[in-house]
Amino acid sequence: MPLRPVLLTIEALAPAAVRRFWAEALGPSDPLGFGVEVVSAPGPRPAVKNRVHLDLATTSAAHQAELVARLEDRGATPVDIGQGDVPWTVLADPEGNVLCVLEPREVYRDTGPIAAVVVDCADPRTMARFWDGALDWTLREVADDHAVLRSADEVGPYLEFFRTPDTKTVPDRVLLGLLCGPGDDHEAEAARLRALGATELATELATAGTEIDADRATVTLMSDPEGHDFRVIAAGS
Repeated sequence: MPLRPVLLTIEALAPAAVRRFWAEALGPSDPLGFGVEVVSAPGPRPAVKNRVHLDLATTSAAHQAELVARLEDRGATPVDIGQGDVPWTVLADPEGNVLCVLEPREVYRDTGPIAAVVVDCADPRTMARFWDGALDWTLREVADDHAVLRSADEVGPYLEFFRTPDTKTVPDRVLLGLLCGPGDDHEAEAARLRALGATELATELATAGTEIDADRATVTLMSDPEGHDFRVIAAGS
């Protein structure tokens, strides 16, 4: 059964501080079922832009300005990633992870605080084929320069792929987490993803550091056809 995106994992050297920042950015737990978890990083963050980032939704110009000011007060800094003169604000969290605070957009009016999970890629059409097969989400748009998916019931954030010239040079520090359905065979899901073009990197039992409400979880680290790392999570009991 296809998988459901449920969280974004951010690796941080000071996870408690970064966790507080993202709690401030997103507010209470997202009722639409997508969240952010912060875990300990294995080492210093490389000085390169993450290939995955979050776009945050706002409902008005005043809301956008208030959110930017609040996040800067909590340790965010404005950054220039070549965006030029745009109506959204690009910030970095206290450890340099980029996020965008968007101007109000009708398309994101019902997403909750997270408008989109945005992924840099070389070929959006390749990403569309893989992720359309991997997820229980619907492919909404696909073109040479972008691809967009969202849940079939049209709630929660979008998953967006944009063509960029960047390539993977360091291990990913921001990873998408995918949840197996109740009763699904975790190993069968991993095999299905490999058949779609994924690479399996490691599997472990996790008892902490995950947002999944379970005593134990089996977590398989995989990468998609362009090398974006992600986690497949099978909740325990």
